[in-house]
Amino acid sequence: MATTPFRFPAIAALAGRAPLGGQREVALATFLAARLAFDAHPERGLAAQSRAERAVQARTWLSTMTLPANVRTTLLQVIDASAQEAPAAAEAVRGLLAAAASYLDTRSKTELERLAIALDR
Repeated sequence: MATTPFRFPAIAALAGRAPLGGQREVALATFLAARLAFDAHPERGLAAQSRAERAVQARTWLSTMTLPANVRTTLLQVIDASAQEAPAAAEAVRGLLAAAASYLDTRSKTELERLAIALDR
């Protein structure tokens, strides 16, 4: 049986070690948004309808989080873009990277940068 790679380990690790509140909530929400955006890549083979349904559920979950307004807005953009084509998701991930930069560590930022590059291909 093939091993399934764990996506975005740096973002998950940041969420695990951050104190309760701001940074942890941003990291958790970023992890979710990154996972959804990753699945917008055509090689993932997820149908647009499935991605759209997941986006609706993610929006509901995100509404329960306490997040800075600018970060929430860009997270919602990533979630919505995950139901679209990969280039839209790449652009939204770059927006999230800019908005959430002060909450993320270097390795987490690198994961988001690599995600945006992968979605552009």
